[in-house]
Amino acid sequence: MGLLSSVREQRTERKAEKKIRKGEEKAIKYRAKAQAKAATAAERKLHKKDLRTEQKFHKKAQKSERKTAKVTAKAQSKVAAAEAKTIAEQAKADAAAAFFTPAKMKRFLTVGRMAAPIVVPIAYRGAVAARAQLTAYQAQRAGVPAAVLTQFGGPSAALRARIATSRDSAGKVAAAESTAEGRDFVAAMTGRLDNLQVAADAADVMPPAQRKSAQRAIDNELTAIDNDLLARLNVHPV
Repeated sequence: MGLLSSVREQRTERKAEKKIRKGEEKAIKYRAKAQAKAATAAERKLHKKDLRTEQKFHKKAQKSERKTAKVTAKAQSKVAAAEAKTIAEQAKADAAAAFFTPAKMKRFLTVGRMAAPIVVPIAYRGAVAARAQLTAYQAQRAGVPAAVLTQFGGPSAALRARIATSRDSAGKVAAAESTAEGRDFVAAMTGRLDNLQVAADAADVMPPAQRKSAQRAIDNELTAIDNDLLARLNVHPV
């Protein structure tokens, strides 16, 4: 009995080991299959992502090409307009040249020399008077004396004249102040005027549209400074 029992136990153990091996082989196959499936899914996902990225770059490239074509067409249109303007100006110059022939120019010069002693002084006085009237009008608009305005030039001449006038006002306020707080106030006003002087110089070299915007801002700041100086003197404009 003992021998038969030992044989049966060995047989049972072999069967159990066989089942265990089959189970392990099955698990290995299942794991390999699952890994292959996961790898395939990851590859599909990566391929899909790459495809979306490629489509995105393609759309950006198309958009850039359309923008470039639009800019090129606009530039070509400007060039064509400039060429047409040049041709028109050349035609106008040719017509003027045909009008002023040598014989006509000689007659004009002869008449001009005869009339010059009379016409030139009158024209000069008229030009001086017109310039004076224009300066007076500009000075009145800027709110500064005409003598001050004539000291400055450039597109921002009126603003420079206002800055100079405001400096004079600040000097008068400084003469009337005796406290440290008052001196600090005058120093602050002077600093603001220095900054506006730099801004006015910078505005002169700006394009016309940008210059007008900068000049309006400087004008508003000058008005605020003038009001502050008047308020310091207990003067409050209505």
